[in-house]
Parts: sequence; structure tokens; C-alpha cells
Amino acid sequence: MDKLVDGTPFYKRLCFNLSSITLVVLLLYAGQAILVPFFFAVLLATLLLPFTIFLEKRGLHRLLAIVFSLSFSFIIIGSIIYFLVTQTANFFDDLPTIHARLDTLSDVIQKWVRETFTITIRKQDQIVNDLKMNTGTGMLGATFVTMTQLISYLVLLPVYAFLILYYRNLIKKFLVNTFRDGREDEVKKILQEAQSVSQRYIAGLLIELTIVFGLNAIGFWFLGIKYVLFLALLSALLNLIPYIGMLVANILCMLITLISSDVMRISDIIWVGMILLLVQFIDNNFLMPLVVGSKVRINSLVTIVGVLVGGALFGVPGMFLCIPGLAVLKVIFDRVKGLRPYGILLGDLKPARKVV
Repeated sequence: MDKLVDGTPFYKRLCFNLSSITLVVLLLYAGQAILVPFFFAVLLATLLLPFTIFLEKRGLHRLLAIVFSLSFSFIIIGSIIYFLVTQTANFFDDLPTIHARLDTLSDVIQKWVRETFTITIRKQDQIVNDLKMNTGTGMLGATFVTMTQLISYLVLLPVYAFLILYYRNLIKKFLVNTFRDGREDEVKKILQEAQSVSQRYIAGLLIELTIVFGLNAIGFWFLGIKYVLFLALLSALLNLIPYIGMLVANILCMLITLISSDVMRISDIIWVGMILLLVQFIDNNFLMPLVVGSKVRINSLVTIVGVLVGGALFGVPGMFLCIPGLAVLKVIFDRVKGLRPYGILLGDLKPARKVV
């Protein structure tokens, strides 16, 4: 009873699986500086592959087709970054006024804490100063590491993506030839399906990002708050991180609205939260099933755990990478007979909606 079909004792198979998972996690964590830009490059190359093939079929040399595809993609990415930077600059231009309002809000909070918890203002200032001393060095170090990672991404991402596209046939041949036991056709199907899922996921995510940004901008514009485009884009970008991102977006948008308003009105904060919740409702019930959910069917429990694990391993980039990673794993699990139970665990039992 404790043996599997192939005669291997259950406890040995379990120990082997746990050891393999532990080794993979350790390797991912140790090599994150190299692997994170590589994973993003894989996604970018997968998204650009149809366009690159289209250019090659029109007679363009592979080298030129890849360069043109990458240049076009980076122009779009650069435009988004430029737009975000300019909107952020408008926000920072008002920092002196915002800082003064933040001091006023801090005084109100300190008085409330003193009256509610009988903690003197001097004691509160001492606690805040201690926190600043303890976290200041860590924040400086974290900022330096983040900037270093950003520079490495900007250098490694285009190089990785170019080489993946250029040597795509060689990589495919290697993966197929690795399984020379009669499963070559199955490997080809897995690669094709994984590529298709990744392409449709990224495309759907871009569509979702655009729609969410538009809905947020319209809602904030009708509300008449400051930094409409900045807050709309910030919340749309954070929405790319499942579950956790929208919670952070709500807190940040409500806080910025509070400290940037000419008159601190609680109603504005409530309306900002209501708009974000309404857009989130539309996104979860209509956009996600249509443009993302129908392509990557991962259940909510696995999604949340994957986001947390990805964040623990790679930080914010890991939270974004976890969904396409889980989708590719599900394709593999569903195709490999011994791993199909894991595919069932990752999947969603709801019937897929048909998209016209």
C-alpha cells in the first residue's frame, strides 16, 4: 500500500521531491541577480517572437528582424517610463507644500495618540527618531542595491532577449534532444503550448493595464483630485501584482490624496477608495476572465502563495513573474503523466469562458 506504481516507496519519492524543491529554491535565491533579468528576457522574447518571425518571412535577415523588434519594444517601454517619470516629477514639485501638510497631519495624529493611549508627544518623537536611526542605514543600502539591480536589468535584459531570439532554434533542439526516449513529440507540444500561454498572458496583461489605467484616470478626473494621471498609472502598474498590488495602490492613492488636497476632506479619500474598489471589481469579474483568466487558469490559493513565494525569492519582480511561471508549470504538469495531480492542484475547476 505504501508503494507507487513503479515500486518506489512513497516516503522515498516524497523525500526526493522535497529535496529537489529545496535545491531549486536555493539555486533561485542564490542566482536571483542573474536569473530575474533572464526570466524577464524570456517573457519579452516570447512576446516578440511572432513579430520577429513575421519580419523574417518578409525577407528581413534574422539579425535585423530581432534588432527591429527589440527597438520597437523598448521605445514603447521607454515611453511608459518617460510618462511615469514626468508625472512623478510633477508630484515632487509640490513636495514642500505636501511636507507642510504632512506635518499638520502628523500633529493631529500625535494629539490623537496622546489622548487615546496617554503617550506623550515627546515619547512619540523619541520612538520615531529611534526607528529612523535603525532603518536609515538599511534603507540606504536597499536603495543602492535597487539601483544596481535596475542598471543590471537595463544591460542584461536586451542582451538576453536578443540571444534567446537569435538562438531559439538551437535552444528548442537542445530541449527536444534531451528526451530521446520517444517523447520528442510530447516535448514539442509542451514547448509550443508554454510559448502560447506566455504570449497570450503578456498580451492580455498589457490590455488589462491599459483599461485599468483608463478607468482609474476617468474616475479620478471626475473626482477632481490632484495628480490624476500619476495616481491612475501608479495604481494600474501595482495592479499587475495579484491581490497585494491593489491593496498597496489603495493605501498609497488614499494617502497621497489626503496630503495633497488643498482642503483635507475625508470624503475625497473615501471616494478614491471607492473608485479603486469599483475598478478592481470590474477587473476581477470581467477583465481578468476575458483577457487574462481565460488564458492562465490558476486558482486563487496557488496564486496568493505563488506571489508570496516569488516576493520572498526575488522581491517585487518575483511577484510579477510568479503567474507566468505557474502557468508554464501547469502546462508541463498537465502533459507529464506522473505530474498531472500537481496540474490539478494548480488549476481552476471553473469552466473556461469562451472569448469571441
